[in-house]
Amino acid sequence: QVQLVESGGGLVQAGGSLRLSCAASERTFGNYAVGWFRQAPGKEREFVAGISWSGGTTSYADSVKGRFTISRDNAKNTVYLQINSLKPEDTAVYYCAGRPLTIRLDGWAYSYWGQGTQVTVSS
Repeated sequence: QVQLVESGGGLVQAGGSLRLSCAASERTFGNYAVGWFRQAPGKEREFVAGISWSGGTTSYADSVKGRFTISRDNAKNTVYLQINSLKPEDTAVYYCAGRPLTIRLDGWAYSYWGQGTQVTVSS
């Protein structure tokens, strides 16, 4: 079973940047697509970005295009989410999730989830 651990969250001012990491416990992680999701208080969980197993395909929510960049280093079993130009509305718990091979936008399609990392953006 793949275990995922997120890190890199924190408190940052609007306009700032963070890099979130999602580290996997298994070398077979290279066979998994990874999605980043977020959930703000009182709101539903939403898809933010995804990357295919090879890194050759990425997908972004419209609200983060041009500000967020997802990447992966399979040699390190890690997926990254670079977040730039942060806005207060980006405040949420960010989760990474894994599923075989291809990106899906629906959270239910993912089998493995991390515990989340809090991102708080002050105005």
